[in-house]
Amino acid sequence: MSKGHAWVLGATGQIGRAAVRSLVGDGWAVTAASRGGGRDERWDAEVRTAALDRDEDGALAAALGDGCDVLVDMVAYGAQHARQLTDLADRIGSAVVVSSGAVYEDDRGRSFDTQGEPDGSPCYPVPIPESQPTVPPGEDTYGARKIRLERDLLAAGDTLPVTLLRAGAVHGPYCRSPRELYFVKRALDGRTRRVLAYEGRSRFHPVHAANIAELIRLAALRPGSRVLNAADPQAPTVAEIGEAVDAVLGRETETVLMPGAASPEGVGLSPWGAPHPIVYDMTAAERELGYRPVTGYAESLPETVEWITGQLAGRDWTDAYPAMVRSYGRGLFDYAAEDAWLERYDRTV
Repeated sequence: MSKGHAWVLGATGQIGRAAVRSLVGDGWAVTAASRGGGRDERWDAEVRTAALDRDEDGALAAALGDGCDVLVDMVAYGAQHARQLTDLADRIGSAVVVSSGAVYEDDRGRSFDTQGEPDGSPCYPVPIPESQPTVPPGEDTYGARKIRLERDLLAAGDTLPVTLLRAGAVHGPYCRSPRELYFVKRALDGRTRRVLAYEGRSRFHPVHAANIAELIRLAALRPGSRVLNAADPQAPTVAEIGEAVDAVLGRETETVLMPGAASPEGVGLSPWGAPHPIVYDMTAAERELGYRPVTGYAESLPETVEWITGQLAGRDWTDAYPAMVRSYGRGLFDYAAEDAWLERYDRTV
C-alpha cells in the first residue's frame, strides 16, 4: 500500500534523483518535476514526471492539481519561493526543503558570505549545532536568501509543517561542481605532486546525495516544523580526501603542505580550503528522525570518481564543469604557477 503521494521539485538534479529513488523504495507514489520533465534511468517505471518552470506564474499551482501528501523541494530560494509554497499550504500535507549550511555565521558575524574579505573566514564551533546564529535574511547572497526562505517557511508552521535540511558540501554523481575534480583531474593529468594550503587540515563537512535522500525519506514519514543539519558520518581533511581519491585511481601523489593560505597566484587553493574546520552536528537528526547514514565518504567515492572521469572523457574540464569555472576560476589547474612555486619550495628544503 502506498504511503501517499510525494511531489519532488528539482527531481533530475543531483539530490533529486536520489530522493525519488529513496521515496519510491519506501512505498510512496512519486511525481518527479523538473524544468525538462526528464527521468533518471534508474527510477521505477511507475514514477510520474512533469515538466515545470516553478518561476512561471501559476505553473506550480496548476501542476500540483489536487495536491500531495508531501512536497520535497530541492531548488527553493528566498522569499518568493517560500511564499509560493505557503500559498499552496491547503494542498500540501507537509514539506521537506533543502537549505544550506551556508546560513551559519560565527560569533563575530563572519560567514561564507564574508570569506573574500580581510579576516573574513568564519571560525565556527566544532561541530556546528542548529542553534548556531545565522546570517541576516535578505535577497543579495546565497546564504541570505536561504535563511529568508527558512524563516518565512517556519513562520507558516501552523498551516504547513516543513523540515529544512541544512546541507553540507554535497557530493556524489551528477554534481555540477564536484570538489573531487580538483584531485581527479590532477591524477589524470599525471601530476605527481600537489600543494595544499593550511597544511592540508581544512575540513568542509561533506554529505552524499544518498544521505540527504535518507533524511528526506525520514522527514516525509514524520511531518513537523524543524531545522536539521545534513552531513556524512565523517568529515575528512582535504589531505585525507586527496589520499582517498588516489587510492580509488591507483595513483600515488606527494602532498606538499603549505603552512598558511594559498599563494597570491592560487597555488594551494582547493575547493575545501578554509583556515578553520566546518563540521556539522548531526545529533538532532538522529534524535528527531532516527537518522542513520546510508553511506560514508570513502565507500561512496569510487562511484563519484567514475562519474567525474566519465564527464571529462574527450572534453576540456571547463566544458564539462562550467559551474566549477564560475565558482573557482580557470586558475584551479594553473600548473605553471604550481610548478614555479614548487621550484622555489624545493630550493628552501
